[in-house]
Amino acid sequence: MFVVMGANGHVGSVVAKTLLERGQAVTVVTHNESHGARWRGAGAQIALADANDRDSLRRALSLGTRAFLLNPPADVARDTDAVELATVAGILAALDGSSLEKVVAESTAGAKPGHRIGDASALWELEEGLRARSIPSAINRAPFCMSNWETQLVHIRKTGKLSTMLPEQLKLPMAAPDDLGRIAADRLMSGLDDVGVRFIEGPARYSACDVAAAFAHALKRPVEVECTPREAWHAGYRALGFSEPAADAYTRMTEAALDDGFDMIVDPLRGEISLAAYVAQLTKRR
Repeated sequence: MFVVMGANGHVGSVVAKTLLERGQAVTVVTHNESHGARWRGAGAQIALADANDRDSLRRALSLGTRAFLLNPPADVARDTDAVELATVAGILAALDGSSLEKVVAESTAGAKPGHRIGDASALWELEEGLRARSIPSAINRAPFCMSNWETQLVHIRKTGKLSTMLPEQLKLPMAAPDDLGRIAADRLMSGLDDVGVRFIEGPARYSACDVAAAFAHALKRPVEVECTPREAWHAGYRALGFSEPAADAYTRMTEAALDDGFDMIVDPLRGEISLAAYVAQLTKRR
């Protein structure tokens, strides 16, 4: 039995779907009974649990032998670092006594120790907690997820403008959620020797200009890139509804991503879905 967290999100849903398509028994963890209905219809079992309730999550994890771990993203209107560090602590505590033989955790390519640098520091704490435990753990350090561009689709359709806080020509690793989910399912089903950190990339690296070109082709209209300068990042996040501490954390995370670069990735696991293919499907669905 495989236990999957985050099955109602972009990546976790693909993990669960892929395992079911491969004939595996799957339990989907959700904190809302209504969110489990479609998974029951697909043949999965449902476990009601919450990352903030370590006892309920431990019971859910104990239903399987292997588990996909995904720290739920915090509401940006709250203190995202505080919320996400709390759920990391809940997940790690729930592993103790769960009797799992292996876990696969979704992390980020920018994971690093630090203070209040968003997902980078929160997911580093998840990684460190897994390394300190005896359960074999495979850690997938995911790049920028192509689905992050989805929130701009309506705006791009209406205005022909795509916003970014990074230099428009900067090539960075990106991958489609379908590839991230499939690779996680692969590692869930692989041997106990397939552990440790692996970086994930798509078939190529892409810039914001490449993203704009993909939308322009799919929407059959010109699309321009609008870059937010570094000094306006914090205000930009606040304008998007981020709380003051969340805007501070995301600004620091963006600075770290830009200043540290992306050249540390060696021998990544590669996805197959190109940016053009992903955007084409996105614009057809929405």
